[in-house]
Amino acid sequence: QVQLVESGGALVQAGGSLRLSCAASGRTFSRYTMAWFRQAPGTEREFVAADSWIDTTDYADSVKGRFTISRDNAKNTLYLQMNSLKPEDTAVYYCAASARVGILPHTELYAYWGQGTQVTVSS
Repeated sequence: QVQLVESGGALVQAGGSLRLSCAASGRTFSRYTMAWFRQAPGTEREFVAADSWIDTTDYADSVKGRFTISRDNAKNTLYLQMNSLKPEDTAVYYCAASARVGILPHTELYAYWGQGTQVTVSS
């Protein structure tokens, strides 16, 4: 079992920055593919970024160049640095973990999820 707890969500103005954190406990964090997804009201949960434990990362086109995913295996923590935020980035952001290897942009490939943290970007 893996337990995930997100933090760092807030209300921020357009153009601002936030850093989300996801603290993981349980089995070996360093061997899990970790990802961020987000869900706005009335929409499906969508892929934001993933970090495979084989040192590859990928991003949704909508956040490339603005968001950076990273992990600190010593602290069992996943991060999402979000810069140049836009109102359309407003959503609940979820951390997810998978024992599969590689970049996994689909929700059904992740067995473990956090409870989410709200990010609101005002215009």
